[in-house]
Amino acid sequence: MEKMKFLAIFMCLAMILGGCSTTSKTGKGAAIGAGSGGALGAIVGGIAGKGKGAAIGAAVGATVGTGVGAIIGRNMDKKAEAAREIEGAQVEKVEDSNGLAAVKVTFDSGILFDFNSTSLRAGSKSSLAQFADIIKEDATTDIAIIGHTDKVGTYEANQKISDQRAEAVRNYLQSQGVTPFQFKIVEGVGYSQYDESLSAEQNRRVDVYMYASEEMIKNAEARGY
Repeated sequence: MEKMKFLAIFMCLAMILGGCSTTSKTGKGAAIGAGSGGALGAIVGGIAGKGKGAAIGAAVGATVGTGVGAIIGRNMDKKAEAAREIEGAQVEKVEDSNGLAAVKVTFDSGILFDFNSTSLRAGSKSSLAQFADIIKEDATTDIAIIGHTDKVGTYEANQKISDQRAEAVRNYLQSQGVTPFQFKIVEGVGYSQYDESLSAEQNRRVDVYMYASEEMIKNAEARGY
């Protein structure tokens, strides 16, 4: 694992040195850049996150300007405000790998599932149905679902249950009318991204990210910014 991290960091440095002469950021809402810059953003996101974030973001092919970033930021503000009305949802404003505003909604696994179960509780379906309504309002929103666990039990068992819980959330949101193509990442990470700054209970969770798709970015650009 350490060897893989070293290799990834080495690749990041190589891309930085090779691309710094051609890639620039334009303010807060700018992307890391085109080509290798986009890959760099994903790699850095995966390493630096350590369970606190995810390498999310559309594979845009050009730098995103500040005006576009502002439009998407206002869009995500509205989504975050609506998500805060959902019982049991913890909402946080984050950034995707392009530096654009995104929304992270965390559902405690204890709210969604019984212990060691991958079947959604009846009570949790109401909250997820409300969340589905928010997603359906804008089909240009990309979605990532990441399942996390504590460190109790084997790695294999935790990986399996986190995968299945992420899929259960995706399947229910889809049953409520969310279009399948919006789900870009649906995976469990077991305790491979265990966050030591959180309690074991807090690590047992499902994180759902709402972020700008390539289409959303293009629509914002078409508005003349």
